[in-house]
Amino acid sequence: MLIREITDVIERFAPLAWQESYDNAGLIVGRPDDEVRKALLAVDVTVEKDVTLSGPYARFAQKFLGVRAPLTDKTGWAVTGAAVALLDAKACLDAPAPAEPSRRVMTHAASDDEFARLQADKNDMTVLALEDAAREAANTIFSLRKHRLELITGEAGENVFGEGLKSALAEIERLEQSYLELFLGKRIVTTETRRYVVYPQADKKQYIVCRFSPAAGLLPESDLSGDMVLLQIEPSGNTSNALEASAKETNVVACRVADPSVCTVIAGGREYARAVLPLFEFGRTINVALPRRK
Repeated sequence: MLIREITDVIERFAPLAWQESYDNAGLIVGRPDDEVRKALLAVDVTVEKDVTLSGPYARFAQKFLGVRAPLTDKTGWAVTGAAVALLDAKACLDAPAPAEPSRRVMTHAASDDEFARLQADKNDMTVLALEDAAREAANTIFSLRKHRLELITGEAGENVFGEGLKSALAEIERLEQSYLELFLGKRIVTTETRRYVVYPQADKKQYIVCRFSPAAGLLPESDLSGDMVLLQIEPSGNTSNALEASAKETNVVACRVADPSVCTVIAGGREYARAVLPLFEFGRTINVALPRRK
């Protein structure tokens, strides 16, 4: 259907000749020959990737620090959110590229590379040399903790107060966390959102948007190794309209009334998003009486 076909119907209700001098009636934005297509739904799915990297001294954490640490690297994914809305196809074409996934390291290390270089030592060093290095790192941790206590209690004899004390404690905290990483490892969390487009059909109320795996994250619809991420549409059936003409009216025009449908995004049996959206695919066609000019 073209825009001009819609405006022609509207102007049969209210001819442009009826407007006053101050009115701004008619097609304001767009071109009469542009095509009006069916509704599009945008489903945004947000996932979180949680990576735990084992520390190079993980096997000695229990011995020197009295705590257990992961001995192997681990990666897991989780769905954290979703959204569903009507999609403006032109807006999608004009929109900038999607933002890069956000990434945060759940430690106080200066950089990822610092830890990565130490990890390589796990393969190069002998067990004895690695244990000696771990013992030295543990002693450094205990020394930092002792120095922090001395600064707080005033026993350090350095006369550090106010902002100076605050900065010194923050640096000790940073160093301690960096050394603890060597035993306890590092956690890196990345969040990303992907958009999927759904074309509603009058004879279909459930759609597989994509699939999800805790081990691999978001997957294509065709990858059966993941669980389904579903979009469910429940039409309300409430398409009553005050403009609907009576059966006696003869000067009428047919119009489509949208159904306020409940759209729900579900993953793993859990609801992540719900919205009521006007969908013409589940509506009905009514007759509207054309006005008679007095």
